[in-house]
Amino acid sequence: MKSLSRPQTPVRTLPAWTCAALAGFVAPALAMLMLADPARPASLISVGGPILAIGLMGVAMIAAAAAGRMWIGVALALLTGFGLILWARTLGLPPLPHPFATGFAVVIASISFAARGALFAKSASDKGWLIAVFVVAGEAAILFTAAAVPDALPDWLLALLPAQWASTAIQTELTFAVPGTGTGTYAATSALFALAGTAAATLLVVRLWPRRWPYLIMFTAWLALSALVWHRPAPPMPSAELAFAVPGVCRISG
Repeated sequence: MKSLSRPQTPVRTLPAWTCAALAGFVAPALAMLMLADPARPASLISVGGPILAIGLMGVAMIAAAAAGRMWIGVALALLTGFGLILWARTLGLPPLPHPFATGFAVVIASISFAARGALFAKSASDKGWLIAVFVVAGEAAILFTAAAVPDALPDWLLALLPAQWASTAIQTELTFAVPGTGTGTYAATSALFALAGTAAATLLVVRLWPRRWPYLIMFTAWLALSALVWHRPAPPMPSAELAFAVPGVCRISG
């Protein structure tokens, strides 16, 4: 007798890929265009972390959920990150003095976001990309609120968000950290470790699906890594204008 249940496969529809393109590249590129100021070359550095983080999250998570393949989300996120950096350069962003460190943060963030998209595809099948869209929209709204209105949201809330971890890591990696703290990679250790740790825990759930007990490991790891980010935040950053004016000081906004 034939089984009444049919295997579910992730959809490859135009709406899913349109959302990935809009959230991953179009919206961040438009935000850069509106915020760029030719008279202040440091203006884009001031918002580089949040914009790149949201772009990577949008394309990696939605694409991985739509395709059902983590590597597709990672590959598209890396292409998107490279494209957004090139776009920012055309708008006046100065050359990155530490491109390897910035690239490293982009890779870790892309893998972490794509892992979540792969989990959505596994657990929700053809509705996984919709879940990814709602998650991206929610985290992006919180991230933009925090960037537009500092201190409007409690620090503990931001410490729970992987998007904020990516924003902090990328913002810190854009240039060298404050003198005496080492490079940006050292200063962003907590955020990078949190992104990598949640990626590993999420992939464990994907690997052992449909078993549900790995979710306990994933949520425990998420809370523990959030606590790490909370207790070991990145050091305060000087303003972009000050950083450009004073040699030897990093060019990351506060």
